[in-house]
Amino acid sequence: MIIGVPKEIKNHEYRVGMVPASARELIAHGHQVVVETQAGSGIGFTDQDYTDIGATILPTAKDVFAQADMIVKVKEPQAIERAMLREGQILFTYLHLAPDLPQTQDLVNSKSICIAYETVTDNFGGLPLLAPMSEVAGRMSIQAGAQALEKSNAGQGMLLGGVPGVEPAKVTIIGGGMVGANAAKMAVGLGADVVVLDRNVNVLRKLDDQFGNRIKAVYSTADALEKHVLEADLVIGGVLIPGAAAPKLVTKEHIKNMKPGSAIVDVAIDQGGCIETSTPTTHAEPTFIVDDVVHYCVANMPGAVPRTSTFALNNATLPYIIQLANKGYKQALNDDKHLLNGLNVINGKVTVREVADNLGFEYVEPSIALNS
Repeated sequence: MIIGVPKEIKNHEYRVGMVPASARELIAHGHQVVVETQAGSGIGFTDQDYTDIGATILPTAKDVFAQADMIVKVKEPQAIERAMLREGQILFTYLHLAPDLPQTQDLVNSKSICIAYETVTDNFGGLPLLAPMSEVAGRMSIQAGAQALEKSNAGQGMLLGGVPGVEPAKVTIIGGGMVGANAAKMAVGLGADVVVLDRNVNVLRKLDDQFGNRIKAVYSTADALEKHVLEADLVIGGVLIPGAAAPKLVTKEHIKNMKPGSAIVDVAIDQGGCIETSTPTTHAEPTFIVDDVVHYCVANMPGAVPRTSTFALNNATLPYIIQLANKGYKQALNDDKHLLNGLNVINGKVTVREVADNLGFEYVEPSIALNS
C-alpha cells in the first residue's frame, strides 16, 4: 500500500501524521510512504530524515493525495484537502464530524473511507487514539487558563496558586475523564483550589483515590454545576460524548453571572464545545471576551506543543496504520470491532449514529456499509 503524509495546513498546526520512525515501520512491512515536503519541519524533522529511512518526498499535497492509497493526517481535512480525496481512498485522522456539516457532506460526496481517531475504541471502554491528545489538552488547559487570568490578557490578574497569605484561584473542572484528570493534576501541582464535577460515581471514586483531599470530587447536578461555575476563577470544560456534539452545560446565564475577569477553557470545542458562549478560535487569536469572561477555545490545543503531541499520537496510531496497510481496510475493519467503531463515513454513507442524527444524514450500520 502507498501511505501518504501531507503537511498540516490548519492555523498554527505543526504536528505531522507520521514521524520518520513510524514511516520506517510501514516500509519494513513492505509498504511505500510518500511525504509532502516540509511536512515534519514544525517539529524538527527534515525531508532528509524521511528519505534516509526510505520514504519519498513529494512537492505538493496534491501529489501526495494523488498517489496515496491511504492518507494519514492529524487534523480534519480542510476544504482544499477534501476536494482532493477520491473514491476508495482511506483517510485516517481526527474528524470530529458531529458539529461540522460542510466537512461531513464533503466526505460523503468523496466516497472515501474515513476512519476517525476519536471514535476508535478498546477493550476497556476507552478511546485509545483520543486519549494521548486528551492528556496533552487537559494539561495545557491549565497553562492556557493561567495565562487567560493575567491582566494583560483581560483576566482579573490572579496567580493560580496564590502566594503565602493570598488565597489561590478556584479551578472548576467539568468532566472527570482523561481531560479532567490531567487538568486536575496540573492545577493541583500549581497549588490551585480544585473542584472536579462528574456524573459517574466510579469516575469520582477514581479521582478521590488519585488525589485524596487535594481536590473536591463533586457529583454534577444542575445546582452543583451552577454553584461551582459561579464561584470559579477558572472553568475547564472537558466533557465528551464519543462521536456526538458536546452538551452545552455552561449557559449564557452562567457566563453573565461569573466573576468579571474570570476565564474559561473549553477543551470540548472540537465537538462543538460544552460552553454555550464558545466559538472556535485559533492559536493566532486564542481568546475572546463575553460578559467580562475570557474564553479560550482553540480547536487544536495540542498543536501548540507539536513535538510532544506528535510522538504521543504516533505511539497510539501506528499499530492501527499497520493493520490497515497490511490487511487492507475491509479486512482490518472486519477483524477488529474497535477499529470498526472508528469508521465514520464510507462510500457516501454515514456510519456514526450521533453524527447522522445531529446533521440530518441517514445512519447506516458500520458493518453493513462496509460489506455492502
